[in-house]
Amino acid sequence: MKTAPLLLPVFVAAALGSIYFLPSAGEVAQSAVKMDLPEEGGGWLFKQQMASEAERETLAKDTEFAKAICLKPRIGEFDEEGGAVPDRVDLSVVLSGADINNSIHRPERCMPAQGHHILSSTNLGIDLDNGRTIEVKRLRSVQRIPTNEERTEFLELNCVTYYFFVGHDRITNNHLGRTFVDMKDRLLKGMDQRWAYVSTSMWFGKMPWIDAEITEAEADLKLTDFVKSFSEQQIDWDQVTP
Repeated sequence: MKTAPLLLPVFVAAALGSIYFLPSAGEVAQSAVKMDLPEEGGGWLFKQQMASEAERETLAKDTEFAKAICLKPRIGEFDEEGGAVPDRVDLSVVLSGADINNSIHRPERCMPAQGHHILSSTNLGIDLDNGRTIEVKRLRSVQRIPTNEERTEFLELNCVTYYFFVGHDRITNNHLGRTFVDMKDRLLKGMDQRWAYVSTSMWFGKMPWIDAEITEAEADLKLTDFVKSFSEQQIDWDQVTP
């Protein structure tokens, strides 16, 4: 009876390794996410960004990226020149290519290279106005951002990140579960399912451009607001199985 727990890691490793022996191509099922970002949504202004060279080199050549810095004016707060002081959410949508062997990965794998030290990981359900619920992975981290070219001085900011994966007809925050769905679809349906990894993050604490300190609860509230607006606008819910 004691051998069962010992066999589980072996089974998982063998299952994941079997990906490399699956058929190399099949019918492509497109993700339900819309990659063309809007200029505005839910009161958030989208300032689109290019993917970095490092991001493009990490994944397959047919990987698609949609990134934006999203800003929303804080009510009643203005800078010395009379301009609105904004909240900021960083959005990244990465759509996998056809190659399952060199596809998207969970953000915990690449966030340390971006200066994040991850402190906690939990699951969170977000109820949408359309009656659906999105399960996101919530990460709490501290990010060290270099403030000079020599990278000898850093600014440390607290950060909350929500992420999830959008497939052809389902949404999940479980990377391992998504991998097994890929394997099953390839073996049983001869289908390559394209997944989009959606990541949204917001800093909290004392921000250099905001007088009032942003609490963690406030960051969660505003990040939830952003995810709701983005999901209802950018996901084809007719395609997603209830």
